[in-house]
Amino acid sequence: MRRKAILWSVTGLVLAAIVAVIIYLNSLMCIITGYAAKNLASAVFISGREQDDVENLDLNFSFIRFTHNTIDYENKTVTSRFLWGKSNAVYIPDYGVTLLRGDKANLYSRAKLPEFVSCDPDTILWPLGYIIPTDIDSADQQLTHKIEPISKALVDDKVYNGTPFAFVVLHNGNIVAERYGYNCNVNTPLLSWSMAKSFTNAIVGLMASDGIVDINVPMDIPEWQNDERKDITLNDIMQMQSGLEWNEDYGARSDVNLMLHREEDMGYYAIGKSLKHKPGTFWYYSSGSTNIVMRYLRGKFDSDEDFYAYIGNRLFAPLGIRDVYFETDMSGTPVGSSYLYTTARNFARFGLLYLNNGMFAGQRILPESWVKYTRTPASASAKQYGSFFWLNADRHFPDVPEDMYSCVGHDGQQIFIIPSKDLVVVILGYSPKPDHEIDFNRLLRDIIKNI
Repeated sequence: MRRKAILWSVTGLVLAAIVAVIIYLNSLMCIITGYAAKNLASAVFISGREQDDVENLDLNFSFIRFTHNTIDYENKTVTSRFLWGKSNAVYIPDYGVTLLRGDKANLYSRAKLPEFVSCDPDTILWPLGYIIPTDIDSADQQLTHKIEPISKALVDDKVYNGTPFAFVVLHNGNIVAERYGYNCNVNTPLLSWSMAKSFTNAIVGLMASDGIVDINVPMDIPEWQNDERKDITLNDIMQMQSGLEWNEDYGARSDVNLMLHREEDMGYYAIGKSLKHKPGTFWYYSSGSTNIVMRYLRGKFDSDEDFYAYIGNRLFAPLGIRDVYFETDMSGTPVGSSYLYTTARNFARFGLLYLNNGMFAGQRILPESWVKYTRTPASASAKQYGSFFWLNADRHFPDVPEDMYSCVGHDGQQIFIIPSKDLVVVILGYSPKPDHEIDFNRLLRDIIKNI
């Protein structure tokens, strides 16, 4: 009898363990299949990459590598399956890819995106157009020759580690280095990941200058009005000091993974988080914060047509940025934390805007004090973070000037802006931490040595 009881106990424990594993795996299905479907669809339908390449590189990790992915090229959808889980993502013209969750009834009734000012960029000089000047000064011509070996070492020979798809260097506003790998080219739109946060910074700056928002007053978010969250300002959120509960750990069921791969309305999910710290006193990096901001900005317009037109006409068009996709969640809000696709040169244009203190091609785009505000360290960040931009004031990169600040995205996406060297460096690709991350400190040091 005792042996039988022990056997039943062991059997019960084994069954309980199996049930626990099944429950845990089931909770991950939306993340595993959602990540695969969304990122494969964007890579194929926006970047024009091949399915095998994406699966063998970008999706070749953790449980994601075991997904079975089916592409419907006619309807521009991707279905990803893992065990009993399934996710679908769809490409919507002009908007890019949206991961499908919940009610899909309104997905295709998106507002019409604005037309850019009628002009032929092939007839306009850089930086507004596509013609690259050949009469740059002799110093920058020499710099081009000096940096060429670094470009080759980075992209072709992987001397600096990682898998870079695109590399662009601007000096004095001129393109002095440009190289592409992994079948990408000058026309390939590539993923920003969290560099999109810095674009959100620019949109806030524009709306602040136009009197649409005030970053220093409490936000009028209805869900916050009956508790201490009512005191949170845009500035608190943009400096990652909202005090809201959040888990940015990219493993398993963290808030960032659930938000990006399960939620129809990503900003609303983040808005629902409780307050853990007094606003403005505690720094913690949160992708949810940026989606709160983007949802808030969208609500300041009478219609989506007006909102999307504002972004296009006030930010993208004045920078000569075309071929850009600010992908949305199911609710129609651009995913300000993560999902902007555009070309390497367009990312360089954005960096040039900030390098020139909010001026571009002789025109003031951002308010005069906005870049200074952006670069001011958040009070509790130990000098590592400003407003949706990372800083080097903490000398994270010891061989790079302290005034460098940057747009930083997951898996190695970077726009480095170094005012003291009149330098912008853009690197895009798939270079995840820790084993495959590019040695950015060494790379920037080697570039700067030649200036």
